[in-house]
Amino acid sequence: MTTTVKNLLETEWYSLSPREVAQHLDTHVENGLTSNEAAQRQERFGANQLSSQERKSPWLRFLLQFNQPLLYILLVAGVITALLQDWVDAGVIFAVTLLNAIIGFIQESKAENAIAALAEMTTTEASIIRNGEKSLVPSNELVPGDLVLLSSGDRVPADLRLITVRDLQVDESALTGESIPVEKITKLLKTEVPLAERTNMAYAGSLVTSGQGSGLVVATGSSTETGKISQLIDQSTGLETPLTRKIHKFSQKLLYVILVLAALTFAVGVARGESWVDGFKAAVALVVSAIPEGLPAIITITLAIGVSRMARRHAIVRKLPAVEALGSTTVICSDKTGTLTENQMTVQDIFVNGKHYAVTGVGYAADGEILLDEQPVDVRDNSALYECLVAGVLCNDAHLQEQDGQAKVAGDPTEGALIVVARKVGLNQSTLEQEMPRVDAIPFESQFQYMATLHETNSGKVIYLKGSVEAIVHRCHQMLDAQAELTPLDPKQIEQQANAMAQKGLRVLAFAKKPVRNNQHFLDHSDINNQLIFLGLQGMIDPPRPEAISAVKACHAAGIQVKMITGDHALTAAVIAQKISIIKYSNLRIFTGQELAQMNEQELTQAVEDSMVFARVAPEQKLRLVEALQSKGEIVAMTGDGVNDAPALRQADIGIAMGMAGTEVAKEAADMILTDDNFASIEAAVEEGRTIYQNLLKAIAFILPINGGESMTILIGMLFAATLPILPVQILWLNMVSSVALSLPLAFEPRSPKVMGLPPRNPSEPLLSGSLLKRVLVVSIFNWIIIFGMYEWILQTTGDTNLARTMAINALVAAEIFYLLGISRFLPSVFAQFQGKSRSIAYAAAIGIVTVVILQIVFSQWSITNQVFDTAPLSLAQALICIVAGLPMIVLALLLKRFAPLD
Repeated sequence: MTTTVKNLLETEWYSLSPREVAQHLDTHVENGLTSNEAAQRQERFGANQLSSQERKSPWLRFLLQFNQPLLYILLVAGVITALLQDWVDAGVIFAVTLLNAIIGFIQESKAENAIAALAEMTTTEASIIRNGEKSLVPSNELVPGDLVLLSSGDRVPADLRLITVRDLQVDESALTGESIPVEKITKLLKTEVPLAERTNMAYAGSLVTSGQGSGLVVATGSSTETGKISQLIDQSTGLETPLTRKIHKFSQKLLYVILVLAALTFAVGVARGESWVDGFKAAVALVVSAIPEGLPAIITITLAIGVSRMARRHAIVRKLPAVEALGSTTVICSDKTGTLTENQMTVQDIFVNGKHYAVTGVGYAADGEILLDEQPVDVRDNSALYECLVAGVLCNDAHLQEQDGQAKVAGDPTEGALIVVARKVGLNQSTLEQEMPRVDAIPFESQFQYMATLHETNSGKVIYLKGSVEAIVHRCHQMLDAQAELTPLDPKQIEQQANAMAQKGLRVLAFAKKPVRNNQHFLDHSDINNQLIFLGLQGMIDPPRPEAISAVKACHAAGIQVKMITGDHALTAAVIAQKISIIKYSNLRIFTGQELAQMNEQELTQAVEDSMVFARVAPEQKLRLVEALQSKGEIVAMTGDGVNDAPALRQADIGIAMGMAGTEVAKEAADMILTDDNFASIEAAVEEGRTIYQNLLKAIAFILPINGGESMTILIGMLFAATLPILPVQILWLNMVSSVALSLPLAFEPRSPKVMGLPPRNPSEPLLSGSLLKRVLVVSIFNWIIIFGMYEWILQTTGDTNLARTMAINALVAAEIFYLLGISRFLPSVFAQFQGKSRSIAYAAAIGIVTVVILQIVFSQWSITNQVFDTAPLSLAQALICIVAGLPMIVLALLLKRFAPLD
């Protein structure tokens, strides 16, 4: 055998005849491989399973939590402080860095299981022929050249070039996005045919819905189309979110500032004649004061609270940063089938006796009715309509069944739609089948384009047919009118009406019948060549979700583009896109996968900017489209539910999978899962995401001025040769205890009424905008005045350094409390928040403030903390002085709220 893996991957099997395929694979189309040859190929090509990716060990993931520049500085400061035998300060510094690492490790996203899910999906047993005999083997033992047998209900075990088919239909929706099962053929196709149109192929992981067939294995394991998707998932880079990018930039800038200021502090101290040890201690104090140690914790907590809020609105977040990313989304790329649509074929239009009947209701539920001129129709009074519906129910191999309280179709979704539309007017499938039992049938075959069934009735035997308009109309010579009278047929009119229905994106089926003699027991194609009575047309479509229509409009109002990227036909995609207002005009450009494949990167970038709909798109093209959008600075959310969506879900800034209809592969590749499969839930999630970002900005605006005031205190103290007003260990207490506890209530802030009326944030906008930077600077100066002023005043009046430091710290905490009330929506009165929906916000504020007050009492009054933190107990009068010193912060916060608002 000379075939190699490369040969297999490069061969366009669909463009070769079955005999040519067998020659390429050195196998036999009837007897298959021998056992010896199969064993040799197993060694050569490996098992028919997807290779899983190596994952980082828990220890490595934990150690990577320390891979942050700001933590490097803290760790170095801690080590040198320990070498100087300042064990308390060193211990506190190490405890802070360890706490940050533990929080990051706990919130680390779970190890990805997408590859394992894909492998599980494609692991089945396969019926094959080896040594000329039929046998059942595990699918992972299949090799290229094996002859595989398929029948209804089987999952295709590998990529196959079909050799024989008999009414074979395969559901490939999870791979290609095609709404309905694909009818398979064996004849060769031309080259460069899109994946969804390779009708002589059967792909691993797809499901046989009806018929039988056989095929030669042409690809196994990672070489299959599903395997290629697996590799695409591996190759997807899993981009950082806007928040993590901004925090990384901010951390780098802050790192340089801290290093410069620390060096300056050390140099000033040594130049003034202090020992290098004291100079270094001052530098460590500045480092500790400038690094916002509590910021990572409060960001994590704020995001976690956002996760809880989203869960209540049917959105489960798997990766915390995705919460904020959704709030900054500028483009949503949505799959069509099952995401924007119901993934349930529904009859919407019936043409009978020259009249169009509208059908209400969507999906497989029997809710709805048939209308003529907007009035309900009684089918018992309309024989032609009744006969058309009966034909659809009886000439049918599907049936409905209840599953988890919902109607599901067992069989072809198209046939399921015919059963449902009849149920809407009281026609029950089982009742009709008892009244008119089937005698014989001719199953649907592509060469004839129709299905026929023979039934016994009270008035004699009758043949019912359904099929393509072309196959049915030319066999008919008459049609029924509303009174069941035969009238002449106008074929041109029928064809015109069918074309008009097709232009609306409907899949059109024609129906006919033919009474036959009572002694006929078998059906033959010759029985239905002519003299048929035309009954009507039924047009169906996978309809858009009603809630998706309003959700798309809400996204547009929020300045978010919605683009449809689907594997379905261009016409169907265009119709759905117009129905849900993704596009408003039918002449807008729609690109197909074939067109995209011929574009270079520049052309693709232009196409993705110009168009809102992309049809017949292959998995790797979905990935390219997402990447093209990201290259233009867009923040991309990708929704989907199929295997074919997984690579793009992983690459997008936020991937959104459907929880009910979505495959495990899609769920594992996604950042967020919608539990109700409702596109409308995305709107709610965007709203929450924007609110969370606003709350994060408030937390940053609250925490950074504390660090700013502390840093100014240390630096100015060194410049004026003063004793440090606060020590490193006290600074860590402020940063990790007081500021975190007080900033926590900001995570519970309610959403602003105008949050969805604002355009998406500019992705390039820095974390610290000009307005926020001014706010931080102003409040930092105020905090410095409180710390330095209180310290100097108490030191001058009492001469007690520990008391001066304790009162300076408590005055700063009092100012923080008043700033919290000013920066949030708790004013004019916290107590007003105890009513209505905002009750939890007031509780959070009250708990945060009470907690900090208790901690500060312990910090100041307990003898043990006095020893550890070099503090001194306060009298009631001294405590009141600290509170009064912080009161001016209320006025400052209100002024900033007006002139430098955060929302």
